[in-house]
Amino acid sequence: MNFFKDFSLAELISITFTLFAVIDMLGSIPVLIALRDKMGGHIRTGQATVASGMLMILFLFLGQQFLNLLGLDVHSFAVAGSIVIFIIGLEMVLGAEFFKPEKDPRSGSVVPIAFPLIAGSGTLTTIMSLKANYADINILLGILINLVVIFLVLNSLKWIERVLGPSALSVIRKFFGVILLAIAVKIFGSNLMEFSIGR
Repeated sequence: MNFFKDFSLAELISITFTLFAVIDMLGSIPVLIALRDKMGGHIRTGQATVASGMLMILFLFLGQQFLNLLGLDVHSFAVAGSIVIFIIGLEMVLGAEFFKPEKDPRSGSVVPIAFPLIAGSGTLTTIMSLKANYADINILLGILINLVVIFLVLNSLKWIERVLGPSALSVIRKFFGVILLAIAVKIFGSNLMEFSIGR
């Protein structure tokens, strides 16, 4: 019962918007459409949502212990995730193909969609950082609210694609590809520096 006594609406709102900004589902729409096409035109919405949710909740309660068990730290984890994000961004900007087309939506819905695109290094490290200032119940509820948003966006990709059209999607895809590259470089640089200092 003490778990629920720590509930705070103000904390919940703050956490929900923080996670919404970090996950950035709206900004990821061009990436998701591109990945969906590489997966035979279909994303398993439920599987991607559940997988990303499980990763976020796992890191909320067991993140530091899990990394310690593997002999890793948060910075090593973030560097690895940033490399995958960087490659996805390159694909979007250059029109090149680094990832082989994945015709099985079951595997593609987990990697790279659930991780690292949705529950990536930025999201998972943010969740672990939030634990220092907020109660677990409020972080958990913030995660669940964001999972609803994730499900709705993944379910609406075809409708969004029809509304925007191929020309607008191509421009948006390249623009967000550059944004992804910048995010990946930032995550890589800051965490590599911390990793080096830790060594």
